[in-house]
Amino acid sequence: MLHEVVALLRCPVCHKPLSRDNGVLRCSARHSFDIARHGYVSLLAGKPRSGDTAGMVAARHEFLAGGHFRWLANLLAERASPGTAGVIVDAGAGTGYYLAAVLDRLPGLGIALDSSGYALRRAARAHPRIGAIRADLWRRLPIADRAATLLLNVFAPRNAAEFHRILSPAGALLTVTPTGQHLAELVAPLGLLSVAADKPSRLEGALGEWFRTEHAAEHRVTLRLDRPQVTALAGMGPSAWHIDPDRLAARIAALPEPVEVTAGCQLTVWRPR
Repeated sequence: MLHEVVALLRCPVCHKPLSRDNGVLRCSARHSFDIARHGYVSLLAGKPRSGDTAGMVAARHEFLAGGHFRWLANLLAERASPGTAGVIVDAGAGTGYYLAAVLDRLPGLGIALDSSGYALRRAARAHPRIGAIRADLWRRLPIADRAATLLLNVFAPRNAAEFHRILSPAGALLTVTPTGQHLAELVAPLGLLSVAADKPSRLEGALGEWFRTEHAAEHRVTLRLDRPQVTALAGMGPSAWHIDPDRLAARIAALPEPVEVTAGCQLTVWRPR
């Protein structure tokens, strides 16, 4: 559904509107961007920060397809009230799993932003109303001012100033961040990255200048996972950048089966200041 969201996109070089010319998006200053055969377009100005690898994306798709985080997708969809329907932007969308769940509940268009082309190949097919855009969340986002009525940010980096710029004054930002309990049973045995104790205060510090908290709640679910599911879970997150695969496999083989794992997060609804 890329053609449906083109009017909302902006050139990452000069910030002018884009139009579609066959397999290319082009602005009036003649900057052009090829549409990939996989259905997404790269709107990058310069080299992006590293995105998820093909292996990480495959692991995420496998784990999410198993329904282990369906409870979180349902929570997001419930919080995305009908009054916020319109244009839903998922910043750090990954495979588009959560954005698709929200679009199943709401009318309107979805824009999946991510720096990984591997993830966007899946996001472009995750829902018929998603347009998938490769972008660097740390830079100016290739989205028009106030274009989004709802902004999702699930376990992903946050660019507060840019989120505020692209979100309608009447819109909402939904963030999901891990709590200290998240995957706690696996952190020590597998050597996974732990969640900083000051995560909530850091979140407020990052967003508080631009947004006010409307609602915040912690959620915790116990997952019962076999070893292949633990392998996918460990391989889909940031710890995958830091752990030797052979060492990780040996540690997973030593786990009981099934293993009970806590999934803990805070879901916060923010409104623009």
